[in-house]
Amino acid sequence: MSKSFASQGDMAEKKTSFTEVGEGLYAFTAEGDPNSGVIIGDDSVMVVEAQATPRLARKVVEHIRAVTDKPITHLVLTHYHAVRVLGASAYGAREIIMSDAARAMVVERGQEDWDSEFGRFPRLFQGHEEIPGLTWPTTTFSDRMTVYLGNRRVDIMHLGRAHTAGDAVVWVPDQEVMFTGDIVEYHSACYCGDGHFEDWGDTLAAIADYNPKSIAPGRGDALVGEEMVEKAIANTFDFVDSTYAPVKRIAARGGSLKEAWDAVRAECDPKFADYAIYEHCLPFNVARAYDEARGIDTPRIWTAERDQQMWADLQG
Repeated sequence: MSKSFASQGDMAEKKTSFTEVGEGLYAFTAEGDPNSGVIIGDDSVMVVEAQATPRLARKVVEHIRAVTDKPITHLVLTHYHAVRVLGASAYGAREIIMSDAARAMVVERGQEDWDSEFGRFPRLFQGHEEIPGLTWPTTTFSDRMTVYLGNRRVDIMHLGRAHTAGDAVVWVPDQEVMFTGDIVEYHSACYCGDGHFEDWGDTLAAIADYNPKSIAPGRGDALVGEEMVEKAIANTFDFVDSTYAPVKRIAARGGSLKEAWDAVRAECDPKFADYAIYEHCLPFNVARAYDEARGIDTPRIWTAERDQQMWADLQG
């Protein structure tokens, strides 16, 4: 177990990449840090995921400006987590889009999540003084909505619960490319602390039904080509299932959270220990899996205090 809490020991700057995943479509990636997506339309640009701070968001803008001078008019936030949304002000987008469920979570737990993630990710929140406050959408949707960037159609959809209850995906049909947020990861641990394990596999299957030619995942390298897409979806399912299945067995016989922790380590360490943010995610994942396996459908709100207590309990 890493002795440093969450990602407090990870202070090295990451190398960023800007990979074309389709014509006029890009994935901004950073060695396991949160990704962003870019969709260039006829007359404007849509960004998917804002980053944690305006400072980090400007790195995305720099890459955008290397390929187009079109204005950034739309920002899609696939869910409510602070590391995804608090850099929004740097884009100057006139429309900020979230699902209804994601907005409700900003209302319910946005400030607690900000305080929690601020303690978990000190490097990502360098320059936090610029953050003007919680990020609120200008536009929300229930199941799906369509935005036209000139003639380029962009479908924004809620396909099911997974990483959170309000996850959105962004589909660009003319290139058959999807931006999945943290529903799909690549060689990065899935953070499941606010997740829905029982639903995640069905949501992955719904993504696979689109047969994407490429995917910009939530973390990890851009997935270019159907082979990489299929591999990443299967690997993400394996990670989620390998976390939840042992916890279900422990919970079914009335076992403790610590027993669930030991069972998940035994199952997941051999396969995933070298993944980005693995040690960070594991305690939060086990705690949420244990709750869900015992019938708690809505993830409990993480606070900075709860984070530290859970971390201490599982390392004891």
